[in-house]
Amino acid sequence: MKLNSIMSCYLCGNPKDRSMKVTDSQKWFILACLGLSIWLLSLLSPILGPFLTAILLAYMGDPIVDKLQTWKLSRTQGVVVTFLALTAVFVLAGLILVPALVEQIDQLIKLIPTLINYIKSTFIPMVEAKFGVELAQLDWLQLSQQLNWGATGNIAKNIIGNVTQSSFALIGFIGNLVLVPVVWFYLLRDWDDVIAKIGALIPRYYYKKSSHLASACHETLGAFFRGQLMVMLALAVIYSVGLMLIGLDLGLLIGLLAGLASVVPYLGAIVGIGAALVAAFFQFGDITHLVLVAVVFGVGQTLEGTVLTPKFVGDRIGLHPVAVIFAVLAGGQLFGFVGILLALPTAAVIMVLVRQMHDNYRVSELYGPDHHDEDDSDNGLTDADDNANDSEVTKEQTDDELNRPEEK
Repeated sequence: MKLNSIMSCYLCGNPKDRSMKVTDSQKWFILACLGLSIWLLSLLSPILGPFLTAILLAYMGDPIVDKLQTWKLSRTQGVVVTFLALTAVFVLAGLILVPALVEQIDQLIKLIPTLINYIKSTFIPMVEAKFGVELAQLDWLQLSQQLNWGATGNIAKNIIGNVTQSSFALIGFIGNLVLVPVVWFYLLRDWDDVIAKIGALIPRYYYKKSSHLASACHETLGAFFRGQLMVMLALAVIYSVGLMLIGLDLGLLIGLLAGLASVVPYLGAIVGIGAALVAAFFQFGDITHLVLVAVVFGVGQTLEGTVLTPKFVGDRIGLHPVAVIFAVLAGGQLFGFVGILLALPTAAVIMVLVRQMHDNYRVSELYGPDHHDEDDSDNGLTDADDNANDSEVTKEQTDDELNRPEEK
């Protein structure tokens, strides 16, 4: 089968319904341009972070601006209101959370020597005595000295010191910090025009199908961003509040990390409960608080499975947990942090395209025009069952004719 037929069949439907087709040479040209674009993205991945962040913020802010426009505000006025409101939210969250997180990170680093000493003096001898094995020996003193950053004071000073060691890194950080809001503002203001110009480039005989696919991708991405972010935020609040209520010093830090990691199924709960159990063990040293930690994460997982995910996400994304894990790992392997940022949205869009290809394949000539066998098998009927049913119907009709009185 030619490339033109394959792509038309699986992506755009039955090619017989097209009065105009793209030639094989044009298809190869499109594929070459697509491959070149992917190659350029891989080369430019180190500088794409601010632009991708701005695109994500613009995509999430566009529905808010559209809503403000229905309230008789101009597009620019709506963008300014949205920009100022979201900026205020981010700044307020930073002012509230950053000092507490810095303090808890400092506590965590001061806890590391205690953890290392416990592993060296208690845990390793216990494992060696119980299982009769000799674990690899490390220079624990040197490791402890290297990790004992807390002795130098506040961790924020160390971070600032490391950043300022390289003037280029500092300039790059400040540049990205300024670049994101600028790009975000202009993208948000011109979002509808950009989408319209992209739509104007699509060939007219593919426009209807492309518009349908774009709408499906938009719905899936919207469900992912709105739903998954709400689930992550809710879990972060549940875990943080629960851990702080039981008195865990690192409750806020562990709760936020567990909420962020919940973007990958079960990863947030695994990472969070592991870190919380270790922190509770060294802080309290009793079974009661370990049980309370397990209760907090048990409540969070129960709410996620019964309330949060069904309400905010549902079945609109349709990504299997294994597919989510693979997408995140593949994105990180191929493009680093930018790949992780794009992994799940890209996987959601690919899932929409795969579903469309599957639907077109089911009605294509390659799959076969006759689906009666499948319908019969779905109903639990076989050929023998059909013959038996036909025989019963014939027998009933014959009995009725014999018992029916003769018409005069």
